[in-house]
Amino acid sequence: MITDGRRRPKAPATGLHHLEAFLEMLAAERGAAENTLNAYRRDLEDLADFVADRGTPLDRVSEDEIGAYLNDLSRRGFAARSVARRLSAIRQFHRFLYAEGVRGDDPTGAIEGPKRRPALPKILSEGDVDQLLDTARREAGDQQAGSVAELRARRLYALIESLYATGLRVSELIALPRAAIRGDHRLITIRGKGGRERLVPLNAPARRAIADYLAALDEAGKAGGRAWLFPAGGASGHLTRQAFARDLKALAARAGLRPAQVSPHVLRHAFASHLLQNGADLRVVQQLLGHADISTTQIYTHVLDERLRQLVATHHPLAEDE
Repeated sequence: MITDGRRRPKAPATGLHHLEAFLEMLAAERGAAENTLNAYRRDLEDLADFVADRGTPLDRVSEDEIGAYLNDLSRRGFAARSVARRLSAIRQFHRFLYAEGVRGDDPTGAIEGPKRRPALPKILSEGDVDQLLDTARREAGDQQAGSVAELRARRLYALIESLYATGLRVSELIALPRAAIRGDHRLITIRGKGGRERLVPLNAPARRAIADYLAALDEAGKAGGRAWLFPAGGASGHLTRQAFARDLKALAARAGLRPAQVSPHVLRHAFASHLLQNGADLRVVQQLLGHADISTTQIYTHVLDERLRQLVATHHPLAEDE
Protein backbone atom coordinates (compact mmCIF):
# COMPACT_ATOMS: atom_id res chain seq x y z
CA MET A 1 0.00 0.00 0.00
CA ILE A 2 1.29 3.52 -0.86
CA THR A 3 0.60 6.34 1.61
CA ASP A 4 1.80 9.95 1.15
CA GLY A 5 4.17 8.79 -1.58
CA ARG A 6 5.93 6.35 0.73
CA ARG A 7 5.79 2.54 0.80
CA ARG A 8 4.47 1.10 4.03
CA PRO A 9 7.32 -0.65 5.90
CA LYS A 10 7.13 -4.44 6.02
CA ALA A 11 5.58 -5.92 9.13
CA PRO A 12 8.17 -7.46 11.46
CA ALA A 13 8.42 -11.24 11.47
CA THR A 14 7.10 -13.01 14.57
CA GLY A 15 7.23 -16.51 16.02
CA LEU A 16 11.01 -16.71 15.61
CA HIS A 17 11.71 -18.04 19.11
CA HIS A 18 10.74 -21.52 17.93
CA LEU A 19 13.22 -21.15 15.07
CA GLU A 20 16.02 -20.72 17.59
CA ALA A 21 14.93 -23.86 19.43
CA PHE A 22 14.82 -25.75 16.13
CA LEU A 23 18.34 -24.67 15.24
CA GLU A 24 19.60 -25.66 18.70
CA MET A 25 18.09 -29.13 18.18
CA LEU A 26 19.82 -29.49 14.80
CA ALA A 27 23.15 -28.56 16.33
CA ALA A 28 22.85 -30.67 19.47
CA GLU A 29 21.10 -33.80 18.20
CA ARG A 30 22.18 -33.98 14.55
CA GLY A 31 25.55 -32.26 14.75
CA ALA A 32 24.60 -29.81 11.97
CA ALA A 33 27.50 -27.66 10.76
CA GLU A 34 27.49 -23.89 11.05
CA ASN A 35 26.91 -23.44 7.31
CA THR A 36 23.92 -25.79 7.47
CA LEU A 37 22.42 -23.91 10.41
CA ASN A 38 22.88 -20.59 8.62
CA ALA A 39 21.15 -21.96 5.53
CA TYR A 40 18.17 -23.18 7.59
CA ARG A 41 17.99 -19.81 9.35
CA ARG A 42 17.99 -17.85 6.06
CA ASP A 43 15.34 -20.10 4.51
CA LEU A 44 12.96 -19.96 7.46
CA GLU A 45 13.46 -16.26 8.14
CA ASP A 46 12.54 -15.63 4.49
CA LEU A 47 9.29 -17.54 5.03
CA ALA A 48 8.70 -15.56 8.25
CA ASP A 49 9.13 -12.28 6.34
CA PHE A 50 6.71 -13.48 3.65
CA VAL A 51 3.89 -14.36 6.07
CA ALA A 52 4.51 -11.35 8.32
CA ASP A 53 2.61 -9.10 5.90
CA ARG A 54 -0.34 -11.44 6.35
CA GLY A 55 -0.10 -11.07 10.10
CA THR A 56 0.92 -14.70 10.59
CA PRO A 57 3.69 -15.78 12.97
CA LEU A 58 6.23 -18.27 11.63
CA ASP A 59 4.96 -21.01 13.95
CA ARG A 60 1.36 -20.59 12.77
CA VAL A 61 1.64 -20.64 8.97
CA SER A 62 -1.03 -22.52 7.05
CA GLU A 63 -0.77 -24.96 4.15
CA ASP A 64 -2.09 -22.27 1.78
CA GLU A 65 0.50 -19.76 2.96
CA ILE A 66 3.33 -22.23 2.44
CA GLY A 67 2.00 -22.94 -1.06
CA ALA A 68 1.83 -19.20 -1.78
CA TYR A 69 5.41 -18.80 -0.54
CA LEU A 70 6.69 -21.57 -2.82
CA ASN A 71 4.91 -19.95 -5.77
CA ASP A 72 6.50 -16.64 -4.82
CA LEU A 73 9.94 -18.26 -4.86
CA SER A 74 9.30 -19.49 -8.41
CA ARG A 75 8.19 -16.00 -9.48
CA ARG A 76 11.42 -14.64 -8.00
CA GLY A 77 13.35 -16.93 -10.32
CA PHE A 78 14.38 -19.68 -7.90
CA ALA A 79 15.24 -22.95 -9.63
CA ALA A 80 13.16 -26.05 -8.85
CA ARG A 81 16.09 -27.53 -6.91
CA SER A 82 16.29 -24.42 -4.68
CA VAL A 83 12.53 -24.38 -4.08
CA ALA A 84 12.69 -28.06 -3.11
CA ARG A 85 15.50 -27.31 -0.64
CA ARG A 86 13.42 -24.53 0.97
CA LEU A 87 10.44 -26.86 1.24
CA SER A 88 12.65 -29.46 2.93
CA ALA A 89 13.70 -26.93 5.57
CA ILE A 90 10.06 -25.92 6.14
CA ARG A 91 9.02 -29.57 6.49
CA GLN A 92 11.69 -30.30 9.06
CA PHE A 93 10.81 -27.19 11.04
CA HIS A 94 7.13 -28.15 11.21
CA ARG A 95 7.91 -31.74 12.13
CA PHE A 96 9.93 -30.30 15.01
CA LEU A 97 6.99 -28.11 16.07
CA TYR A 98 4.65 -31.11 15.96
CA ALA A 99 7.06 -33.32 17.92
CA GLU A 100 7.44 -30.61 20.57
CA GLY A 101 3.67 -30.16 20.92
CA VAL A 102 3.79 -26.57 19.66
CA ARG A 103 1.39 -27.51 16.87
CA GLY A 104 -1.14 -30.28 16.59
CA ASP A 105 -0.79 -30.54 12.83
CA ASP A 106 1.82 -30.43 10.07
CA PRO A 107 0.79 -28.01 7.29
CA THR A 108 3.47 -29.39 4.95
CA GLY A 109 2.08 -32.93 4.89
CA ALA A 110 0.04 -32.58 1.70
CA ILE A 111 2.38 -30.21 -0.15
CA GLU A 112 4.23 -31.67 -3.12
CA GLY A 113 7.62 -30.39 -4.13
CA PRO A 114 8.25 -28.82 -7.53
CA LYS A 115 8.60 -31.15 -10.48
CA ARG A 116 12.19 -31.29 -11.63
CA ARG A 117 13.23 -32.25 -15.11
CA PRO A 118 15.22 -35.48 -15.11
CA ALA A 119 18.93 -34.91 -15.53
CA LEU A 120 19.89 -35.53 -19.13
CA PRO A 121 22.67 -38.05 -19.61
CA LYS A 122 26.08 -36.85 -20.73
CA ILE A 123 26.52 -37.49 -24.43
CA LEU A 124 29.61 -37.65 -26.60
CA SER A 125 29.30 -36.50 -30.20
CA GLU A 126 30.01 -38.93 -33.02
CA GLY A 127 33.23 -37.01 -33.62
CA ASP A 128 34.27 -37.44 -29.98
CA VAL A 129 33.70 -41.20 -30.17
CA ASP A 130 35.64 -41.42 -33.45
CA GLN A 131 38.51 -39.55 -31.79
CA LEU A 132 38.45 -41.93 -28.84
CA LEU A 133 38.34 -45.04 -31.05
CA ASP A 134 41.08 -43.75 -33.37
CA THR A 135 43.38 -43.13 -30.40
CA ALA A 136 42.68 -46.59 -28.92
CA ARG A 137 43.22 -48.28 -32.30
CA ARG A 138 46.48 -46.46 -32.92
CA GLU A 139 47.84 -47.19 -29.45
CA ALA A 140 46.96 -50.89 -29.79
CA GLY A 141 48.97 -51.08 -32.99
CA ASP A 142 51.92 -49.07 -31.70
CA GLN A 143 52.88 -51.37 -28.82
CA GLN A 144 55.65 -53.98 -29.02
CA ALA A 145 54.18 -57.34 -30.08
CA GLY A 146 53.81 -59.75 -27.18
CA SER A 147 54.33 -57.09 -24.53
CA VAL A 148 52.10 -56.44 -21.54
CA ALA A 149 51.51 -52.95 -22.93
CA GLU A 150 50.17 -54.41 -26.18
CA LEU A 151 47.82 -56.75 -24.33
CA ARG A 152 46.41 -53.89 -22.22
CA ALA A 153 46.04 -51.60 -25.23
CA ARG A 154 44.29 -54.26 -27.31
CA ARG A 155 42.00 -55.09 -24.41
CA LEU A 156 41.01 -51.45 -24.00
CA TYR A 157 40.39 -51.04 -27.72
CA ALA A 158 38.27 -54.22 -27.81
CA LEU A 159 36.26 -53.00 -24.80
CA ILE A 160 35.54 -49.59 -26.34
CA GLU A 161 34.64 -50.94 -29.78
CA SER A 162 32.36 -53.54 -28.19
CA LEU A 163 30.68 -51.08 -25.85
CA TYR A 164 29.96 -48.52 -28.56
CA ALA A 165 28.80 -51.26 -30.95
CA THR A 166 26.37 -52.85 -28.49
CA GLY A 167 25.41 -50.34 -25.79
CA LEU A 168 25.92 -53.00 -23.12
CA ARG A 169 25.87 -52.08 -19.48
CA VAL A 170 29.46 -52.02 -18.24
CA SER A 171 28.65 -54.86 -15.82
CA GLU A 172 27.43 -56.96 -18.75
CA LEU A 173 30.47 -56.19 -20.90
CA ILE A 174 33.22 -56.96 -18.40
CA ALA A 175 31.52 -60.23 -17.39
CA LEU A 176 31.07 -61.57 -20.91
CA PRO A 177 32.01 -65.27 -21.00
CA ARG A 178 34.60 -66.36 -23.55
CA ALA A 179 31.93 -68.62 -25.03
CA ALA A 180 29.89 -65.55 -26.06
CA ILE A 181 32.15 -64.96 -29.07
CA ARG A 182 32.69 -68.52 -30.31
CA GLY A 183 32.01 -69.23 -33.99
CA ASP A 184 30.35 -66.53 -36.08
CA HIS A 185 29.65 -64.08 -33.27
CA ARG A 186 27.67 -61.52 -35.25
CA LEU A 187 25.05 -61.82 -32.51
CA ILE A 188 25.86 -62.30 -28.86
CA THR A 189 23.43 -63.38 -26.15
CA ILE A 190 23.33 -61.13 -23.09
CA ARG A 191 21.79 -62.04 -19.76
CA GLY A 192 20.82 -58.68 -18.28
CA LYS A 193 18.92 -57.37 -15.29
CA GLY A 194 16.35 -59.74 -13.85
CA GLY A 195 17.87 -62.64 -15.77
CA ARG A 196 16.31 -61.38 -19.02
CA GLU A 197 18.15 -62.47 -22.16
CA ARG A 198 18.50 -60.44 -25.33
CA LEU A 199 20.38 -60.73 -28.60
CA VAL A 200 22.76 -57.89 -29.46
CA PRO A 201 24.54 -57.51 -32.83
CA LEU A 202 28.32 -57.09 -32.88
CA ASN A 203 29.66 -55.10 -35.82
CA ALA A 204 32.75 -55.89 -37.89
CA PRO A 205 35.16 -53.40 -36.20
CA ALA A 206 34.26 -54.81 -32.78
CA ARG A 207 34.69 -58.39 -33.97
CA ARG A 208 38.14 -57.57 -35.41
CA ALA A 209 39.20 -55.75 -32.23
CA ILE A 210 38.13 -58.73 -30.11
CA ALA A 211 39.92 -61.20 -32.43
CA ASP A 212 43.17 -59.21 -32.24
CA TYR A 213 42.86 -58.96 -28.46
CA LEU A 214 42.24 -62.69 -28.07
CA ALA A 215 45.22 -63.48 -30.29
CA ALA A 216 47.42 -61.32 -28.03
CA LEU A 217 45.87 -62.95 -24.96
CA ASP A 218 46.57 -66.46 -26.27
CA GLU A 219 50.12 -65.54 -27.26
CA ALA A 220 50.76 -64.23 -23.76
CA GLY A 221 49.55 -67.57 -22.39
CA LYS A 222 46.92 -65.90 -20.22
CA ALA A 223 43.77 -67.39 -21.72
CA GLY A 224 44.16 -71.06 -20.81
CA GLY A 225 41.26 -72.32 -18.72
CA ARG A 226 39.78 -68.84 -18.41
CA ALA A 227 35.99 -68.54 -18.51
CA TRP A 228 35.91 -64.82 -19.20
CA LEU A 229 36.42 -62.78 -22.35
CA PHE A 230 38.26 -60.12 -20.32
CA PRO A 231 40.04 -62.14 -17.60
CA ALA A 232 41.85 -60.55 -14.67
CA GLY A 233 43.52 -61.71 -11.50
CA GLY A 234 40.93 -60.44 -9.01
CA ALA A 235 38.35 -62.37 -7.03
CA SER A 236 35.73 -62.14 -9.79
CA GLY A 237 38.11 -63.56 -12.39
CA HIS A 238 37.31 -60.82 -14.87
CA LEU A 239 38.17 -57.14 -15.35
CA THR A 240 36.50 -54.80 -12.87
CA ARG A 241 34.38 -51.85 -13.89
CA GLN A 242 36.65 -49.57 -11.88
CA ALA A 243 39.73 -50.67 -13.81
CA PHE A 244 37.94 -50.20 -17.14
CA ALA A 245 36.71 -46.73 -16.14
CA ARG A 246 40.21 -45.72 -15.02
CA ASP A 247 41.83 -46.85 -18.28
CA LEU A 248 39.09 -45.20 -20.34
CA LYS A 249 39.52 -41.82 -18.64
CA ALA A 250 43.28 -41.98 -19.16
CA LEU A 251 42.71 -42.73 -22.85
CA ALA A 252 40.24 -39.84 -23.11
CA ALA A 253 42.90 -37.45 -21.84
CA ARG A 254 45.38 -38.75 -24.43
CA ALA A 255 42.71 -38.34 -27.11
CA GLY A 256 42.23 -34.68 -26.21
CA LEU A 257 38.84 -35.15 -24.55
CA ARG A 258 37.83 -34.12 -21.04
CA PRO A 259 38.18 -37.21 -18.82
CA ALA A 260 35.33 -36.04 -16.58
CA GLN A 261 32.98 -36.30 -19.56
CA VAL A 262 33.97 -39.84 -20.53
CA SER A 263 32.99 -43.09 -18.80
CA PRO A 264 31.73 -46.53 -19.82
CA HIS A 265 28.18 -45.40 -19.06
CA VAL A 266 28.61 -42.31 -21.25
CA LEU A 267 29.60 -44.57 -24.16
CA ARG A 268 26.37 -46.55 -23.59
CA HIS A 269 24.48 -43.26 -23.78
CA ALA A 270 26.34 -42.35 -26.96
CA PHE A 271 25.34 -45.67 -28.55
CA ALA A 272 21.64 -45.01 -27.86
CA SER A 273 21.53 -41.33 -28.77
CA HIS A 274 23.50 -41.79 -31.99
CA LEU A 275 21.15 -44.59 -33.09
CA LEU A 276 18.10 -42.38 -32.51
CA GLN A 277 19.81 -39.42 -34.10
CA ASN A 278 20.29 -41.48 -37.25
CA GLY A 279 16.69 -42.68 -37.43
CA ALA A 280 16.53 -45.86 -35.32
CA ASP A 281 13.17 -46.86 -33.86
CA LEU A 282 12.79 -46.21 -30.14
CA ARG A 283 11.50 -49.75 -29.51
CA VAL A 284 14.56 -51.25 -31.17
CA VAL A 285 16.85 -49.11 -29.01
CA GLN A 286 14.88 -50.20 -25.94
CA GLN A 287 15.46 -53.85 -26.82
CA LEU A 288 19.16 -53.36 -27.50
CA LEU A 289 19.70 -51.54 -24.21
CA GLY A 290 17.74 -54.14 -22.25
CA HIS A 291 15.31 -51.61 -20.76
CA ALA A 292 12.21 -53.25 -19.28
CA ASP A 293 10.21 -50.01 -19.64
CA ILE A 294 10.33 -47.80 -22.72
CA SER A 295 10.00 -44.70 -20.52
CA THR A 296 13.61 -45.32 -19.47
CA THR A 297 14.68 -45.24 -23.12
CA GLN A 298 12.70 -42.07 -23.82
CA ILE A 299 15.27 -39.99 -21.94
CA TYR A 300 17.31 -40.12 -25.15
CA THR A 301 14.55 -38.39 -27.10
CA HIS A 302 14.84 -35.55 -24.56
CA VAL A 303 18.56 -35.42 -25.27
CA LEU A 304 17.85 -34.94 -28.97
CA ASP A 305 15.20 -32.30 -28.21
CA GLU A 306 17.71 -30.42 -26.08
CA ARG A 307 20.32 -30.61 -28.85
CA LEU A 308 17.83 -29.16 -31.33
CA ARG A 309 16.98 -26.36 -28.90
CA GLN A 310 20.66 -25.53 -28.43
CA LEU A 311 21.19 -25.62 -32.18
CA VAL A 312 18.44 -23.06 -32.74
CA ALA A 313 19.59 -20.91 -29.80
CA THR A 314 23.14 -20.88 -31.16
CA HIS A 315 22.52 -20.39 -34.86
CA HIS A 316 19.13 -18.71 -35.32
CA PRO A 317 19.54 -15.00 -36.24
CA LEU A 318 16.90 -13.93 -33.69
CA ALA A 319 18.09 -16.19 -30.88
CA GLU A 320 19.76 -13.29 -29.09
CA ASP A 321 16.36 -11.67 -28.56
CA GLU A 322 15.11 -14.55 -26.39
